[in-house]
Amino acid sequence: MRENQHLEPARKKSPWSIMTAVTDYFAWPLRTSHYLELVNPLWTTHKLQARVVDVWDETKDARTITLRPGLNWRGHRAGQHIRVGIPVDGMHYTRTYTISSPPERDDDCITITVKAIAHGTISHHIVRNIKVGDYLPIGLPQGEFYLPDAQPVLPLFITAGSGITPAISMLRSLIAQGRLPNTEHIHYAPHEFDVVLGKDLKAMAEQHKRYNLHLIYTREQNEQRNNRFSAEQLTQLCPDWKQRDIYACGPPSLLEALEKCFEEAGCGRQLHIERFRAAFTEIPTDAVGGRVKFGRSDVAVDADSTTPLLRVAEENGMNPPHGCRMGICHTCNTTLVSGCVRDLRTGKVLNEVGSIVQTCICAAAGDCELDL
Repeated sequence: MRENQHLEPARKKSPWSIMTAVTDYFAWPLRTSHYLELVNPLWTTHKLQARVVDVWDETKDARTITLRPGLNWRGHRAGQHIRVGIPVDGMHYTRTYTISSPPERDDDCITITVKAIAHGTISHHIVRNIKVGDYLPIGLPQGEFYLPDAQPVLPLFITAGSGITPAISMLRSLIAQGRLPNTEHIHYAPHEFDVVLGKDLKAMAEQHKRYNLHLIYTREQNEQRNNRFSAEQLTQLCPDWKQRDIYACGPPSLLEALEKCFEEAGCGRQLHIERFRAAFTEIPTDAVGGRVKFGRSDVAVDADSTTPLLRVAEENGMNPPHGCRMGICHTCNTTLVSGCVRDLRTGKVLNEVGSIVQTCICAAAGDCELDL
């Protein structure tokens, strides 16, 4: 038997790739893609961009943005997220948002649904200022929070606020595939008018008998129902929750309560969680911040013991590299030149010169200098 008998044949290059490989010689030191960008930014291959083709206000502080990605786009799995570049006042920021549309959408577009958060400059900019015709740099789909290929027999979604976005992508995908099983969904929002994608959820509940929606309004008084999550409420709304696969996304307080509930019930393995923010540990009350020097930028500022160094840098006019802002992607990694920082997830202090510091999840733990 020949050694290479089972090797896959080499992929044939497309006529387009052959042509650009030739024209790249004449475009040097740039590439053909750079010139195509002047004609249509979606034709570029050296970076991925998307054009805003529609905006839709979901609530007074939430908006769905429809994007048409460029040539380098690849399909996503329902529940995954992308990084989106946002230019604001001459500076470039990156934020991560879940794709709220299903992979089965047939117009080559995707949607992200963004809720303006308190003191969130970028989220407010997206909700108020992004318009049709804008071009935004985006990343490829990422994330492990999605339905398995083997369909869950009895899914239960527990969501709150903008945590609805990965769940609705999964639901829309199941419906598009014609394989929606008996599904329970508990969603929390302050008031009825605050339910992000509320019209879509109610329409799905009316059209699909297997989808049972429970909307809980946390700031409205209801003598017959507790408006905060509890094991008793969960049993009342979904008696067979211990036999279901649970997909949850929402604020840290809800996710912490869910983890405690399912661990005490011995069902922790059935709980799948997506976090929009890193889970921080409790910082000692006697913890102190310090003077932070960003060496390459020649910026020195005072910082407290709980504010991530990425935010400290941004609030003082810097625009350091960053991505997920949760300690996952490592785009914000830099080097500790001197001093101490604290990992806000674990409480561990890093004080060894040359240590890698993730600025999105580390805070000052005394005077320090970073290679930024």
